[in-house]
Amino acid sequence: MASGFTLPGLGWDGGRAADFTAHSDSGRLAGRVARVDKSACTVLTEQGELRVEYGDEVPCVGDWVAVRLGAPGTDPRLDAVLPRRTAIVRGGVGRGSRSGLSGDSSGHVLAANVDVVYIAEPAAPECDLGRIERLLALAWESGAQPVVLITKADLATALPELLDAVTAAAPGADVHPVSSLEGTGLEPVRLPAGRTAVLLGPSGAGKSTLVNALAGAPVMDTQQVRAADGRGRHTTTHRELHVLDGGGLVIDTPGLRRIGLTDDAAEGLAQTFADIEELAADCRFADCAHDAEPGCAVLAAVESGDLPERRLVSWHKLRREAAWMAGRGDARLRAEQTRKWKVIHKEMRRTGRNRP
Repeated sequence: MASGFTLPGLGWDGGRAADFTAHSDSGRLAGRVARVDKSACTVLTEQGELRVEYGDEVPCVGDWVAVRLGAPGTDPRLDAVLPRRTAIVRGGVGRGSRSGLSGDSSGHVLAANVDVVYIAEPAAPECDLGRIERLLALAWESGAQPVVLITKADLATALPELLDAVTAAAPGADVHPVSSLEGTGLEPVRLPAGRTAVLLGPSGAGKSTLVNALAGAPVMDTQQVRAADGRGRHTTTHRELHVLDGGGLVIDTPGLRRIGLTDDAAEGLAQTFADIEELAADCRFADCAHDAEPGCAVLAAVESGDLPERRLVSWHKLRREAAWMAGRGDARLRAEQTRKWKVIHKEMRRTGRNRP
């Protein structure tokens, strides 16, 4: 990465400046997190690329931060993480970067402050529509705009039909075929200066190859497709923000083996399955579960062929998972409250505050 970054080129604007006001008077330096490692992160600033130590508050790639510059010979320290506008939060994983937009949600933040979520799904050896729907739910919930990229489009045997199927599974999102090796389909993917995208998708989807194609240079290592089954190989091992020549920023991510929903995925699911939501408005019962109820407009659409049965099955699956995550969150909250009051009552007994 080059040195001497401009803040507007990294996505800085008046809102960011307002968020930074409390830190600017104390001699802090504004910057954007490009990579996070154990105990330290790489931050892009107007003074160049800095290695910054952090403490209990763990930043995420894409975060805007206030950096405290130490005395000569000492390492800079992270002083604060500025509020996030968007956050890609994956549920069902262990502890990691502080969660969500305000740090109080369950889940792990994959990327922050992105404008566009590029969902990379390979055309070959097969395209997984269920995986696209799952990633769309995460993308819509983040507040960013999802775009589905059918990578390795040159390997597709029936590209028009594939695009029709993906478009039907991604209402409200643009769908673009891309071939990074042939350099086709890249123009709709390019971003203007200051705009940030994150690439999400499975291992071997060609995300790193796409980053290199957009950068016009080999900024990421890549691997050849396996001859045995046509699948790509896992290459990226960490998330990293790249500043592209000609403008735009992109965050490459490792392939996602598990894509869990968070306990607050209702809005993302509603947008992902907007076609089902629209059909549901004509159901006989307002609380129709689209399972076996009489007068269900959704089931009628499946029976007529207007709605693929696969899509309704996917809707049921993701709704059950979101409900389970919400229930788990409620149970955790109840357990935390119980532990809190046990401590309070124990302290009251010890000090005798509950005596008359």
